[in-house]
Amino acid sequence: MKNIAVFTSGGDSPGMNPCLRAVYKAGVNFGFEVYGIMGGYEGIIDGDFVLLNEEKVWGISSRGGTILRSARSDRFRTKEGRAKAYQNLKKANIDAIIAIGGDGTFTGATVFMNEYPDIKMVGCPGTIDNDLVGTDFTIGYDTAINTVVEAVDKIRDTANSHNRLFFVEVMGRDAGLIALRAGISAEADAILVPELTGEPNQLIDLLRTKENKQTSYIVVVAEGDERGGAKAVAEKIKKELPQFDTKITILGHIQRGGSPTAMERFRAAWMGAEAVKALMENVHGVMIGIVDNKIKRTPFSKAIKHHNSINADMVDIMQLLSVVM
Repeated sequence: MKNIAVFTSGGDSPGMNPCLRAVYKAGVNFGFEVYGIMGGYEGIIDGDFVLLNEEKVWGISSRGGTILRSARSDRFRTKEGRAKAYQNLKKANIDAIIAIGGDGTFTGATVFMNEYPDIKMVGCPGTIDNDLVGTDFTIGYDTAINTVVEAVDKIRDTANSHNRLFFVEVMGRDAGLIALRAGISAEADAILVPELTGEPNQLIDLLRTKENKQTSYIVVVAEGDERGGAKAVAEKIKKELPQFDTKITILGHIQRGGSPTAMERFRAAWMGAEAVKALMENVHGVMIGIVDNKIKRTPFSKAIKHHNSINADMVDIMQLLSVVM
């Protein structure tokens, strides 16, 4: 290999910048020229390659988002799009790619490598949802839950002032790990996640027992919760418990932004450097993760389609602190 490239794909997440910086630093130390691909798979199809240097990556670890920008690509889902991407990579003499992204990113990488096996690809798990098998923490997850906790702390201030019940919706279309850890950390009264199927009556009974015993009530709801998300659940509660002053806050995309936490930066940098090491060892088609504080290389086929489930032991313990349903 002479030239390698790095791109960020799918939803952005805090920590992508320190990861790609580590790819650059490790790549240069191994003697490569390192290119940044602008806009994910779209950038490969458009041939939007930028030769990285110290100036371009200096000081980026503290910045949220991604300096390479990110996008989802319908064109890459077509054979014609992938063929054009391959031609551009060969023209630029790029032999290998490190892809920072999630499930969709690694699915695309798998298809591309099957069609063009001379392009080697390694992945780093960039997604706030923490829903990939093969790593304890994905890049962006730690920062996202800290953002949620900070927001809920502020919501509780106003809730306490008015004796209100707040339903706070957080991201997690298929996984409730943001809701679970952030909810426990923020002392939520109840946490609703898509992996569990508690009945609304359970939440109603809980609120009735807590009524007039505290000055505010917080329920954290993952957006993918099968009960319909925060709005739907709040409407049901309003009908059954009209005496509660009920409010809804949807945190939305603020969870994707912000400066990465210290541990986020460290893990992301570690993964990025290890991705380059894997290529040096002729290992590809794998996602670099960290499990039990050790690097783990997981084939794309196992990392995708097998979302992390909530640890049953953790749920049991959390039930002692809040109602998880």
